[in-house]
Amino acid sequence: MQLNLKNPIVFFDIESTGLNVATDRIVEICAVKVMPNGEKEVKTRRLNPTIPISAEAQAVHGISNEDVKDCPTFKEIAKSLAKWMEGCDFAGYNSIKFDIPLLAEEFLRVGIDFDFRKRNLVDVQNIFHKMEQRTLSAAYKFYCQKDLENAHSAEADTLATYEILLGQLDRYADTLENDVKKLAEFSTKTKLVDYAGRIVLNEKEVPVINFGKHKGKPVEEVFRTEPSYYSWMMNGDFTLDTKKVITEIKLNMR
Repeated sequence: MQLNLKNPIVFFDIESTGLNVATDRIVEICAVKVMPNGEKEVKTRRLNPTIPISAEAQAVHGISNEDVKDCPTFKEIAKSLAKWMEGCDFAGYNSIKFDIPLLAEEFLRVGIDFDFRKRNLVDVQNIFHKMEQRTLSAAYKFYCQKDLENAHSAEADTLATYEILLGQLDRYADTLENDVKKLAEFSTKTKLVDYAGRIVLNEKEVPVINFGKHKGKPVEEVFRTEPSYYSWMMNGDFTLDTKKVITEIKLNMR
């Protein structure tokens, strides 16, 4: 099985200092660019996150502060990475919830507005959960009949994710269409407005709050009835991308 591609697609996985998209940083990234002709290019880099790696994160991926102290920072590779990813669609495992938001935040932090919203985003985990309900290692065993060695290393997880998607296309040939746009639609649970999922589109395609006391309410309605809520979000522990999105909504209010 070969992916039916109109654009190159980048499968990628991130290891980080922790799980907070707004404050944590990337310590390792692996990206596999698959071309329409099936050729693959693999890039794996460890990065100095400039903040400490949490003990919990180190226990998962095994990367210590000492391991990355002499590595380049994200800022040093950001422009070349953005250029390499230009024009590509994206895929990953739990990528819509974590990897895409974290990578977008890193780009914004160094002044690069890399717009993933214009690309097709395929989340292999969401396809798997809709079909089978398993973990990455179990998914690899289920679809590829192999044990996943070196789980939680970015490169092993990324290459496994690519193989799993090919396996899913084989197994669910009657359900899944070999088309990245259709796969992106199938693997997206909600229509996100910001990468972190704080703002989503409702059934009428209206941006609504997706957390807290105003969950489900239109953003514009909340900002009109409780003007201080915008300021609270702008001063709170929300991602730069979320703040950018709510600012655009506020500026476009009539």
